[in-house]
Amino acid sequence: MMSFRARILALLASFGEQAFWTISTSGNVVGSLTFESGKWRLSWFDNADRRLVEYAGPVTGDLDALTEALSNRLGARVSFDAVIG
Repeated sequence: MMSFRARILALLASFGEQAFWTISTSGNVVGSLTFESGKWRLSWFDNADRRLVEYAGPVTGDLDALTEALSNRLGARVSFDAVIG
């Protein structure tokens, strides 16, 4: 089930707002998640683990599901921090 925060951010994004989150693991920012013009996009930085970079699953407004999927894939906790949302 999506957390309240994730539902609010997804709701804002559904109204055409821009949204931007950083993606962190082990205290390091390794990528970003953006929502713009109705599309979600993951972007990875050079220091991102290959297991994350190769993620090919769904990217939607369900941040809890994406957090779980990426954390399971990596074998370590992945977190999202809203910068704009």
